[in-house]
Amino acid sequence: MSAGDIGATDRPPIGVIGGSGFYEFLDDVAEVTVDTPYGPPSDALSVGSLAGRPVVFLPRHGRRHTLAPHRINYRANLWALRELGVGQVLAPGAVGGLQPDLGPGTLVVPDQLIDRTSGRAQTYHDGEAGADGQVPKVFHVPFADPYCPVGRATVLDAARSAGWQPVDGGTMVVIEGPRFSTRAESMWYGREGWSVVGMTGHPEAVLARELALCYTALSLVTDLDSGVEVGHGVTQQEVFTVFARNIDRLRLLLGDAVTALPTEQVACPCGQVLAGTTS
Repeated sequence: MSAGDIGATDRPPIGVIGGSGFYEFLDDVAEVTVDTPYGPPSDALSVGSLAGRPVVFLPRHGRRHTLAPHRINYRANLWALRELGVGQVLAPGAVGGLQPDLGPGTLVVPDQLIDRTSGRAQTYHDGEAGADGQVPKVFHVPFADPYCPVGRATVLDAARSAGWQPVDGGTMVVIEGPRFSTRAESMWYGREGWSVVGMTGHPEAVLARELALCYTALSLVTDLDSGVEVGHGVTQQEVFTVFARNIDRLRLLLGDAVTALPTEQVACPCGQVLAGTTS
């Protein structure tokens, strides 16, 4: 079905963008196609329920993992979620640990982000002419704190209640991919004090901010990145293996977080981010 077939009362307030090894986890699923001004999203969206609440799920890389990180249509993905009524976005993903104490199986809920990608479309406000020939107003959104404070607090509380020992805060450095880091690169990232390294956290977070959506990253460490560990360095199979080993716990955590998340942006600055912006 299409987005127009979903009634106003059935629109899911919470969206989950799943990464590597995380493709299906909702109940009572219906597939929805969404047309966006930026082309098609990564795949059809799945609207269903989790812990009794309506949720929409989008596989970030496509359900068969056919989209490399630099080929993902991030603008279409976030636009499609908003089109379905999403206000809160949870973004689980696999990352490499950059510090010795952030080993495989660690859950990090980052509070900062470093962008080292290149060439990705990372804004809706690029000054290009729209369909009517008019150049839209350019907004410079505040991004000092990339993640939703309410979403972060909710996920951290849910994780602790579920028996995790989550790391509260830390910096995610996002690289272009699809290759992993060289040993020298990851040693550099670690010396800078950054916590984890991934390939998809940007521009996802900033696009959510431009749409005034709450966005929370749940970063599951699958390896000590190549400059931190000894031996051959990280491989894709190792990442998938560790993620699969933790997938059931992560699904349960998402269910707890979804139950606890507010359906409205209460006491949260994300929904007000465009107020007072200048062109």
